Order: sequence, then C-alpha cells, then structure tokens
Amino acid sequence: MLQQRIRISDLATTQAKQGLLPVSPSTIWRWVREGHFPKPFKIGSRVTVWDRTEVEAFIAKRAEGGAK
Repeated sequence: MLQQRIRISDLATTQAKQGLLPVSPSTIWRWVREGHFPKPFKIGSRVTVWDRTEVEAFIAKRAEGGAK
C-alpha cells in the first residue's frame, strides 16, 4: 500500500491559505518538538513530510477531546 504524505504547506494555516489545521507552521513545529504531534520524515534534502494517516489520527483524537 502506498503511503500518503502531507507537507507543512498543506497542514498549517497561513494568511494566504487555509490548511488542515487552524494553526501556524511554527505551532506545528513546536508540537513536534514537544512530542504532541507526529514526527515528520525527510524525502529529500529540502522536503519534509508527515504520514497522512498519523496526521488524521491526531486530528480525530483532538476532535474527541483528547489532548494535543
């Protein structure tokens, strides 16, 4: 099965674009550092992505009232 990936530009919300989450890129990176958000992985020297399934599980947990 092909692993679906998602980039920070699709995750985070900026003034120019609505993302999957209503938070800034810096908030996502802080959550990663604090261990609250799934860890990303590199697919190139300048490309970092997240596993879409892990991100969707994070969003579902928050929707159910789970902690960050």
